[in-house]
Amino acid sequence: MVFGQKAKDTFPGTASRMTGSDEDGDSGWDAWGTWSDCSRTCGGGASYSLRRCLNGGNCEGKNIRYRTCSNMDCPVESGDFRAQQCSAHNDIRYQGMVYEWIPVPYEPSAACALRCQARGRSLTVELAPKVLDGTRCRADALDMCISGVCQEVGCDRQLGSGAREDNCGVCAGDGSTCRLVRGQPGLVFCHRSGLG
Repeated sequence: MVFGQKAKDTFPGTASRMTGSDEDGDSGWDAWGTWSDCSRTCGGGASYSLRRCLNGGNCEGKNIRYRTCSNMDCPVESGDFRAQQCSAHNDIRYQGMVYEWIPVPYEPSAACALRCQARGRSLTVELAPKVLDGTRCRADALDMCISGVCQEVGCDRQLGSGAREDNCGVCAGDGSTCRLVRGQPGLVFCHRSGLG
Protein backbone atom coordinates (compact mmCIF):
# COMPACT_ATOMS: atom_id res chain seq x y z
CA MET A 1 0.00 0.00 0.00
CA VAL A 2 1.34 3.41 -0.95
CA PHE A 3 0.81 5.94 1.86
CA GLY A 4 -1.69 8.66 1.02
CA GLN A 5 -2.68 7.05 -2.27
CA LYS A 6 -6.48 7.14 -2.16
CA ALA A 7 -9.02 9.31 -0.39
CA LYS A 8 -12.74 8.67 -0.10
CA ASP A 9 -13.52 12.37 -0.27
CA THR A 10 -11.76 15.71 -0.39
CA PHE A 11 -10.27 17.40 2.65
CA PRO A 12 -9.99 20.98 3.90
CA GLY A 13 -7.62 22.87 1.67
CA THR A 14 -9.03 21.38 -1.52
CA ALA A 15 -8.43 23.78 -4.37
CA SER A 16 -11.26 24.32 -6.80
CA ARG A 17 -9.25 25.96 -9.60
CA MET A 18 -8.97 23.79 -12.68
CA THR A 19 -6.74 23.87 -15.71
CA GLY A 20 -8.08 26.75 -17.81
CA SER A 21 -8.34 24.95 -21.14
CA ASP A 22 -10.55 22.29 -19.58
CA GLU A 23 -13.46 24.71 -19.23
CA ASP A 24 -13.40 26.08 -22.78
CA GLY A 25 -15.93 25.11 -25.42
CA ASP A 26 -19.18 24.26 -23.61
CA SER A 27 -21.26 24.08 -26.81
CA GLY A 28 -22.76 20.63 -27.35
CA TRP A 29 -21.62 19.17 -24.04
CA ASP A 30 -23.69 17.61 -21.28
CA ALA A 31 -23.21 19.02 -17.76
CA TRP A 32 -20.01 18.20 -15.90
CA GLY A 33 -20.26 15.11 -13.71
CA THR A 34 -19.38 14.87 -10.04
CA TRP A 35 -15.77 15.04 -8.91
CA SER A 36 -13.91 11.77 -8.45
CA ASP A 37 -12.28 10.73 -5.20
CA CYS A 38 -8.93 12.40 -4.62
CA SER A 39 -5.95 10.36 -5.83
CA ARG A 40 -4.18 10.91 -2.49
CA THR A 41 -5.10 11.49 1.15
CA CYS A 42 -2.32 14.06 1.71
CA GLY A 43 0.56 15.77 -0.02
CA GLY A 44 -1.52 17.05 -2.93
CA GLY A 45 -3.54 14.85 -5.23
CA ALA A 46 -5.85 15.23 -8.19
CA SER A 47 -9.56 14.80 -8.72
CA TYR A 48 -11.33 14.78 -12.08
CA SER A 49 -14.78 15.42 -13.52
CA LEU A 50 -16.10 14.13 -16.85
CA ARG A 51 -18.71 15.33 -19.34
CA ARG A 52 -20.28 13.72 -22.38
CA CYS A 53 -20.49 15.13 -25.89
CA LEU A 54 -24.09 15.36 -27.08
CA ASN A 55 -23.21 16.09 -30.74
CA GLY A 56 -22.10 12.60 -31.68
CA GLY A 57 -18.44 13.33 -30.98
CA ASN A 58 -18.17 16.78 -32.62
CA CYS A 59 -17.69 18.89 -29.48
CA GLU A 60 -14.90 21.42 -28.99
CA GLY A 61 -12.92 21.33 -25.77
CA LYS A 62 -12.07 18.54 -23.39
CA ASN A 63 -14.28 15.93 -21.77
CA ILE A 64 -12.23 15.90 -18.56
CA ARG A 65 -11.12 18.55 -16.08
CA TYR A 66 -8.88 18.31 -13.03
CA ARG A 67 -8.42 20.05 -9.71
CA THR A 68 -6.05 19.62 -6.81
CA CYS A 69 -7.18 18.09 -3.53
CA SER A 70 -5.81 16.79 -0.21
CA ASN A 71 -3.24 19.57 -0.15
CA MET A 72 -2.14 19.26 3.46
CA ASP A 73 1.36 17.87 3.94
CA CYS A 74 1.82 14.16 4.62
CA PRO A 75 3.48 13.08 7.86
CA VAL A 76 7.28 13.13 7.50
CA GLU A 77 7.52 9.41 8.29
CA SER A 78 5.40 8.56 5.25
CA GLY A 79 8.34 9.30 2.93
CA ASP A 80 8.45 10.39 -0.69
CA PHE A 81 5.45 9.40 -2.83
CA ARG A 82 7.57 8.46 -5.87
CA ALA A 83 9.89 6.37 -3.67
CA GLN A 84 6.85 4.54 -2.29
CA GLN A 85 5.76 3.69 -5.84
CA CYS A 86 9.23 2.34 -6.67
CA SER A 87 9.39 0.27 -3.48
CA ALA A 88 5.97 -1.23 -4.27
CA HIS A 89 7.87 -3.25 -6.92
CA ASN A 90 10.44 -4.64 -4.46
CA ASP A 91 8.76 -8.06 -4.22
CA ILE A 92 8.13 -8.38 -7.97
CA ARG A 93 10.70 -10.29 -10.01
CA TYR A 94 12.41 -8.35 -12.78
CA GLN A 95 14.37 -10.47 -15.27
CA GLY A 96 14.40 -13.31 -12.74
CA MET A 97 15.78 -11.21 -9.87
CA VAL A 98 14.25 -9.32 -6.95
CA TYR A 99 15.62 -5.83 -6.36
CA GLU A 100 15.11 -2.98 -3.92
CA TRP A 101 13.97 -0.07 -6.09
CA ILE A 102 14.64 3.63 -5.51
CA PRO A 103 13.60 6.60 -7.69
CA VAL A 104 16.11 7.96 -10.19
CA PRO A 105 17.04 11.66 -10.14
CA TYR A 106 14.77 14.06 -12.03
CA GLU A 107 14.77 13.62 -15.81
CA PRO A 108 12.80 16.33 -17.67
CA SER A 109 11.94 13.97 -20.54
CA ALA A 110 10.48 11.36 -18.15
CA ALA A 111 9.17 13.47 -15.25
CA CYS A 112 5.91 11.51 -15.03
CA ALA A 113 7.18 8.00 -15.76
CA LEU A 114 8.02 5.69 -12.86
CA ARG A 115 11.77 5.30 -13.46
CA CYS A 116 13.54 3.45 -10.68
CA GLN A 117 17.03 2.15 -10.03
CA ALA A 118 18.02 -1.09 -8.33
CA ARG A 119 19.72 -0.04 -5.09
CA GLY A 120 23.49 -0.49 -5.31
CA ARG A 121 23.40 -1.28 -9.05
CA SER A 122 23.49 0.68 -12.29
CA LEU A 123 20.25 -0.96 -13.47
CA THR A 124 17.62 1.72 -14.21
CA VAL A 125 14.16 0.66 -15.40
CA GLU A 126 10.85 2.28 -16.27
CA LEU A 127 8.55 0.24 -14.02
CA ALA A 128 5.40 2.07 -15.17
CA PRO A 129 4.73 4.51 -18.02
CA LYS A 130 2.94 6.86 -15.59
CA VAL A 131 3.34 7.62 -11.90
CA LEU A 132 0.19 7.88 -9.78
CA ASP A 133 -1.73 11.15 -10.08
CA GLY A 134 -0.48 13.68 -7.55
CA THR A 135 3.17 12.60 -7.76
CA ARG A 136 5.46 15.63 -7.91
CA CYS A 137 7.16 16.08 -11.27
CA ARG A 138 10.34 16.89 -9.36
CA ALA A 139 11.21 17.16 -5.69
CA ASP A 140 11.88 20.92 -5.62
CA ALA A 141 8.53 22.09 -7.06
CA LEU A 142 4.80 21.66 -6.44
CA ASP A 143 4.09 20.75 -10.09
CA MET A 144 2.37 17.36 -10.24
CA CYS A 145 1.80 14.55 -12.69
CA ILE A 146 -1.79 14.01 -13.80
CA SER A 147 -2.53 11.27 -16.33
CA GLY A 148 1.17 11.09 -17.16
CA VAL A 149 1.57 14.82 -17.89
CA CYS A 150 3.39 17.32 -15.67
CA GLN A 151 0.93 20.08 -14.69
CA GLU A 152 1.94 23.43 -13.22
CA VAL A 153 0.85 23.97 -9.61
CA GLY A 154 1.23 27.40 -8.01
CA CYS A 155 2.38 28.12 -4.47
CA ASP A 156 -1.35 28.34 -3.62
CA ARG A 157 -1.44 24.63 -4.57
CA GLN A 158 -3.90 25.26 -7.40
CA LEU A 159 -3.51 23.88 -10.92
CA GLY A 160 -2.40 26.44 -13.45
CA SER A 161 -2.73 29.44 -11.12
CA GLY A 162 0.77 30.71 -11.87
CA ALA A 163 1.09 31.91 -8.25
CA ARG A 164 4.72 32.21 -7.12
CA GLU A 165 6.36 33.25 -3.86
CA ASP A 166 7.83 36.74 -3.70
CA ASN A 167 11.32 37.46 -2.31
CA CYS A 168 10.04 37.07 1.24
CA GLY A 169 8.21 33.79 0.69
CA VAL A 170 4.70 35.25 0.46
CA CYS A 171 2.59 33.28 -2.02
CA ALA A 172 1.42 35.58 -4.83
CA GLY A 173 3.00 38.48 -2.93
CA ASP A 174 4.56 41.54 -4.49
CA GLY A 175 7.25 42.11 -1.86
CA SER A 176 5.39 45.06 -0.33
CA THR A 177 4.92 43.33 3.04
CA CYS A 178 8.66 42.86 3.47
CA ARG A 179 11.47 45.08 4.65
CA LEU A 180 15.13 44.49 4.00
CA VAL A 181 17.46 44.32 6.98
CA ARG A 182 21.16 44.55 6.21
CA GLY A 183 23.50 42.68 8.50
CA GLN A 184 26.98 41.52 7.67
CA PRO A 185 28.43 42.73 4.38
CA GLY A 186 26.99 40.74 1.50
CA LEU A 187 24.07 39.31 3.51
CA VAL A 188 20.51 40.55 3.08
CA PHE A 189 17.72 39.16 5.23
CA CYS A 190 14.08 39.47 4.40
CA HIS A 191 11.53 39.88 7.19
CA ARG A 192 7.78 40.34 7.02
CA SER A 193 6.53 43.63 8.41
CA GLY A 194 5.55 43.51 12.04
CA LEU A 195 7.72 40.49 12.85
CA GLY A 196 10.75 40.52 15.17
